[in-house]
Amino acid sequence: MTSNTKLILVKILHTVIWVFFNVVIFYMLYAVIINKIDIWVWVCLGLIGLEVIILLVFRSVCPVTLIAERYSDSDKANFDIYLPHWLAKYNKKIYSVIVLAALVILVYRLYS
Repeated sequence: MTSNTKLILVKILHTVIWVFFNVVIFYMLYAVIINKIDIWVWVCLGLIGLEVIILLVFRSVCPVTLIAERYSDSDKANFDIYLPHWLAKYNKKIYSVIVLAALVILVYRLYS
């Protein structure tokens, strides 16, 4: 298998993981907005917490990115994922704000 093929497979995997976490984050946001705090909100919170721990352990770099670096010498923000450059570049900032908003709403719902 060539390096290019391996990079394509890593990019597909990374994109699938990204889509999965979009579902997790936006379900949590939706659920807290409509005040449907159920078991799935807590599962989402656990998955997001696990993702944060992984990013902390890997110094804010996704481990999939580290794998992709083996097969590419690109310095573009989206070399390892099928996203537009601007979204890949600001991904952590954008989703951190969304998760923080969901957490604020969750705390409000729990204590009001």
